Amino acid sequence: MTDSPQPAPLAVRHERAHGLAELRYEADGPRSALRHLHQCAPLRVLFPRPEPGEPPLAALVNTAGGLAGGDSLRVEALAGAGTTVTLCTPAAEKLYRSLGPETRVSTALRAEAGAVLEWLPQETILFDGARLRRRLEVDLAPDARFLAAEMLAFGRAARGEAFRQGMLHDSWRLRVGGRLRWADALRLDDPGEALADRFGFGGAASFATLLLAAPDAAAHLPLLREIAGPLGAATVPREGVALARWLGPAAPVRAALAAAIPALRAAVLGLPPLLPRLWTT
Repeated sequence: MTDSPQPAPLAVRHERAHGLAELRYEADGPRSALRHLHQCAPLRVLFPRPEPGEPPLAALVNTAGGLAGGDSLRVEALAGAGTTVTLCTPAAEKLYRSLGPETRVSTALRAEAGAVLEWLPQETILFDGARLRRRLEVDLAPDARFLAAEMLAFGRAARGEAFRQGMLHDSWRLRVGGRLRWADALRLDDPGEALADRFGFGGAASFATLLLAAPDAAAHLPLLREIAGPLGAATVPREGVALARWLGPAAPVRAALAAAIPALRAAVLGLPPLLPRLWTT
């Protein structure tokens, strides 16, 4: 009697999420009007009613509640000539531990002549073992104004978790008038060692960047240095670009970023000195 053949083990197929959002705003008299919207789940765009004096607000929502290995999100947004537009997220984005594949997030933003564009997502939380490849590309007309804020939390501090294993490749590219004005890349292939190193991140649990691009950006460096506080530093790396960064525990870094955004909105963009409403609700 021969043994019955054993069935081959079933391969587990994990469903991947590939979200997309495309937005285009055009001037309609004094208003900034949405003229094009295309979205694919799990990325969905909501439009909360703006506060008085605030520009149109587009809230990018990941309905999946987080991102896993193999997932991808892409955002493309155009602020047409003379428009003012704010893009943000209603909550922190969570990057779960990966079983191997990378999570890819790409954002392409463009602001035409005289436009004001804000990119103000809330923080991204990297769970231990997450693998994130992220790219932000910005193209501005010479007289456009742009404010961006990004914050990374290395692990879940409330659970005592650190980002020891995984990967982070984070790339920024800023072009003004079609020419590269500023570029930056952060690559952590062994995050535990780099984050703990006193000559690296010094054990900081979070990292935040605030980028201002405007023809008169350098004139606002004293303000940026004042509001950077003890955890931050500010500089003008290139003409028309001002930059501030913070390292430290997540709560005070977020508080510093939340204080800097309203100050720059009022001083540089001519907007009310407020955070997007979704940051505080």
